[in-house]
Amino acid sequence: MNHLLIDSRGLSTSLRFNEASFFIEPTKPDGHNSSCCAGIYADREVKCTEVPLRNVIYAKVTSGVIEVQYLVRKGKESRLELAMTTGAVQNEDSARVKKWCEALLLAAYQGANPSKNLKVLVNPYGGKGKARASYVSKVEPIFLAAGYTTHGGHAIEIAREMKLGYDALVIVSGDGLIHEVLNGINQHEHRDQAFCIPIAPIPTGSGNGMSLNLLGLQDGLDVCAAALNVLKGQPLKTDLFSFTQGNRRRISFMSQTIGITADIDIDTEHLRWMGDTRFIIGYIRAIIARKSCPIELSMKVVEQDKSRMMDVLHARRAGESPSQSSVPSLFSADKKPDSPSSSHEEWTRFKRPILWMYAGKGPFVSRDLMQFPVSLADDGLIDISIQEITSRRALLRAMDGAEEGRTYWINTNRYFKASAYRARPLAPKGTLVVDGEQVPFEEFQVDVLNGLGTFLAPYPHYAPEFLVRDIEGNT
Repeated sequence: MNHLLIDSRGLSTSLRFNEASFFIEPTKPDGHNSSCCAGIYADREVKCTEVPLRNVIYAKVTSGVIEVQYLVRKGKESRLELAMTTGAVQNEDSARVKKWCEALLLAAYQGANPSKNLKVLVNPYGGKGKARASYVSKVEPIFLAAGYTTHGGHAIEIAREMKLGYDALVIVSGDGLIHEVLNGINQHEHRDQAFCIPIAPIPTGSGNGMSLNLLGLQDGLDVCAAALNVLKGQPLKTDLFSFTQGNRRRISFMSQTIGITADIDIDTEHLRWMGDTRFIIGYIRAIIARKSCPIELSMKVVEQDKSRMMDVLHARRAGESPSQSSVPSLFSADKKPDSPSSSHEEWTRFKRPILWMYAGKGPFVSRDLMQFPVSLADDGLIDISIQEITSRRALLRAMDGAEEGRTYWINTNRYFKASAYRARPLAPKGTLVVDGEQVPFEEFQVDVLNGLGTFLAPYPHYAPEFLVRDIEGNT
């Protein structure tokens, strides 16, 4: 049943699949498969193509012609591209071929809905201004190949007023549009139900941290891999944050930062055309200035032992429950989604002078910076990284391995997991950034909204692995 013989462009070709892969394999003139998955037939060199079953998009037979569409890796960067194999089948075999196509799709989608109703939001000005072109040329053909229904729209108003029948919200932009959409959903008439519609980012912005966290470094900036995640991904519940200033409240999903790192984000706005490289240039400039960040900062600290936090991360990724793991649980008691953390930790004030404070969820904030390497999607906590004042030389050295999370182990990088924190700027002027967007430079508080967010992901956890152990005895 898993094997099919077709006539593809004059070549007798075998199509078959197993539990892991789909194969397109030439056959010898006598109908037997060529050895080593390669052969010479009709004076042409042909080779076997193996495609991960997850990458199969669609298969159908119409009027004696079978079509199978799938994604294959090409080019130096090994990015995914849409490809198709077609071939003729005998009319008397049509019923059998139809069943073969159905079996292939059942195996390829593994229970996921192969026909989704998508709401697609495109930011034509995101990143290098190529979001719409990328969507039309690379992403939409994948959705159309899978037979998906798509509907366009514009950010916060659409999210606030959208119907609840969509299977996913596809965000063709960077992290900024995700922030807008979540705050639109927060104003929805049926807010709790709306938050259950999974969000799937297509990375076309200058900052694509969420896509990197869901798909990993290899695929996090690949729009075709992100489109495949829309088709095959499963809902991943994540914590969100309530960011409050006075009587104003907004939803944050990724980060809040004040000090040098916030200055970098805003001062390099004019360099968006450079993509993530803008942040490296901004960091070097900021090191030269090395401006301190006077701030009154208090946290409800749950954990600050770096080795233990890493052990808990690995235990969770291995599928261990707190009772199975030999390390203490970092997870808050079960809370109703959207209820701020109700833990009884005391407020602890951080009194040392600092250069910046970075708090958030998800390992990567950009391609070159794994800021929160031990972050867990739904632990009910926020990771807080505080950089104490140190030398310019030390700050420059910190760039080495920043994409692997090496800065986590630096002595002057104080790292906490907290159920809440609050901050009051002590300088008259400065920069405060939430999810890449500048907000008023005023006192604020952040509380965790446990499990309120929903994203599509290929794994039941964030994709990036943190493998760097402390080798210098830092704590």
